[in-house]
Amino acid sequence: MGEIRILLVDDHPVVRAGLRAMLTEFEGFTVVAEAPEGGAAIKEVQRLAMLGEPVDVVLMDLQMGAGMDGVSATKAIKELTGAPPVLILTTYDTDADILAAVEAGASGYMLKDAPPEQIRSAVQSAAAGQTALAPEVAARLMGRIRNPAPALSGREVELVELLATGMGNKAIAKQLFISEATVKTHLVHIYDKLGVDNRTAAISVAVSRRIIRSAG
Repeated sequence: MGEIRILLVDDHPVVRAGLRAMLTEFEGFTVVAEAPEGGAAIKEVQRLAMLGEPVDVVLMDLQMGAGMDGVSATKAIKELTGAPPVLILTTYDTDADILAAVEAGASGYMLKDAPPEQIRSAVQSAAAGQTALAPEVAARLMGRIRNPAPALSGREVELVELLATGMGNKAIAKQLFISEATVKTHLVHIYDKLGVDNRTAAISVAVSRRIIRSAG
């Protein structure tokens, strides 16, 4: 494999500097640009493509302050002509985050505390058009498949996330563009799958099982 041109996307300059230092230690890796949030990342991908120096892999954080988040940016990048693969590199490993990234078109999902060699391998796999998943992430996805207990669907996970923000049925219905009756139906299924009978318990179980992030 020849040179792999990487775009780093993270809102923390110190994190970007650390990643750049680590990645440039690997033979054949070149960090060609950085971006502090998703919107800037999209522009960098387009700018470099126009210069005839396209990015081979975008290394994308998920949560980036007030800027565009990683999932939205990933979706937008994948809609571009000749879009490069996007490899998520984050601290979050909840079902909600993983599913959202995969649905947005991410080629892989890695955790920031992974060993450098694991990240190098993931970048190489993404550049080669392959899927790259952290062992912990792969285990969670396989658990959803193998677990005899019914797992929440992507829409149900999304709904539980909104529950955790304190939204009522009417607000959730508006947010998801569905009827209140549909929200209630989803809640019945969610309660049944989680083995609970109220919103507070549903949120608590979802957080404890790392289906959604803790509010803290």
